[in-house]
Amino acid sequence: MTELHDLPAHDLIAAYRQRKLSPVEVTQAVLAHIERWEPHIQATYLLRPEAALAQARASEARWLRGEPKGALDGVPSTIKENIATEGDPTPLGTAAVELVPAAADAPPAARMREAGAVIVAKTTMPDYGMLSSGLSTFHPLSRNPWDVSKGPGGSSAGGGAAAAAGYGPLHIGTDIGGSLRLPASWCGIFSLKPSLGRIPIDPPYTGRAAGPMTRTVADAALMMQVLSQPDARDSMSLPYQDIAWSLFNKGAERLRGLRIGLLLDAGCGLPVEPEVKAAVERAAKLMEAAGATIVPMAPFMTQAMLDGMDHFWRMRSHIDLQALPAARRDKVLPYIRTWADSAAGMSGTEVFNASHQFHLTRVNTVKACSAFDYVISPVAPNVAFQAELPSPTNDPLRPLEHIGFTVPFNMSEQPAASVNCGYTRAGLPIGLQIAGARFDDLGVLQVAHAFELIREPQRAWPQPPAA
Repeated sequence: MTELHDLPAHDLIAAYRQRKLSPVEVTQAVLAHIERWEPHIQATYLLRPEAALAQARASEARWLRGEPKGALDGVPSTIKENIATEGDPTPLGTAAVELVPAAADAPPAARMREAGAVIVAKTTMPDYGMLSSGLSTFHPLSRNPWDVSKGPGGSSAGGGAAAAAGYGPLHIGTDIGGSLRLPASWCGIFSLKPSLGRIPIDPPYTGRAAGPMTRTVADAALMMQVLSQPDARDSMSLPYQDIAWSLFNKGAERLRGLRIGLLLDAGCGLPVEPEVKAAVERAAKLMEAAGATIVPMAPFMTQAMLDGMDHFWRMRSHIDLQALPAARRDKVLPYIRTWADSAAGMSGTEVFNASHQFHLTRVNTVKACSAFDYVISPVAPNVAFQAELPSPTNDPLRPLEHIGFTVPFNMSEQPAASVNCGYTRAGLPIGLQIAGARFDDLGVLQVAHAFELIREPQRAWPQPPAA
């Protein structure tokens, strides 16, 4: 029998409606499971069992009255710590930030509360979200449930680990260069980076998106129904559309007749590991057998584009860090200080040329994808790496060599998902990226769900080490 902490959100809502389960017993089960796992993976921030149980009791009372608050009423959930929650500090993963209580919920947190979700905890992230690991000067080191010697990825590190470990079914992360999809890939879960502005967020920033982190496409679609509701605080948000997210399940036949590009070379960064390439090629063959036409793609990113974005972000961070008092600046992770300070000597021309790479990336990505209904690729060229490392290269002057497949879709504003497509011989998950045209978020979910139906059998979720 499926344990309560492993039940998907759809099943929980149905069980609450039929009074077969209570949000209180489910939340208790999730909290007990977190207690077993948390010493090993350290995925949470502000884990407050009594507050979670109070929310669950209020939800139980609503269900007993037949008056659920919303689509997620009573479902255990987590929220990445950089998404503000009223009354809580937002440390941004670093000991350098002053801990000031947030004045209000940011849009994704507000939507979850309005829908009745039980917020069990916030989840961890690295310093300023600038790493694809769980390394932080504020949080304990987060680890990957599949192999606790490895990291969960980042910057939505705790969210990826929490979803894989079964800290309830629903988790929210953010993504500006791959920070949803990378931990999803390395933790074997599903995630959608939606079209820019589909989910309102505050503060908004070029390429920055919030999105669901779940074990299934079905639960991500349920979250999109809630998170995509409008919020005027996001000046970059899209006009609200009443999208039929419940139509995510079009079956494997959704693949029939699609023209899908297969990208196996990002054109920049690290080479793709053989096991990753083989898993993505197997996924392409499964899609082809289901009726899609698979067309190999030439790379459209260049090392100059990746380096330009890297150098611009270095300068942005350098300016931000220089504005801090010296005592606080010294608390930032040394790797990030070294990375940011390397921009100190850049000229105005160099900064402008670096910033121009964002536009060139956008143009090249849209042009390359326009010939296809969807594009598939590895999420990352590598699988999960040592937990103690800040990045796969462990080199602050080559920090982004693993985001060549993910970052272009942030800049082009296109939706892109990560769905598990296999495992290495050592048992580490491998993610398949599925990208669609701008605004086609529902289509990406449908294609990802179709792939869920035809992919190779999934391994059992990892269990906490014996006490």
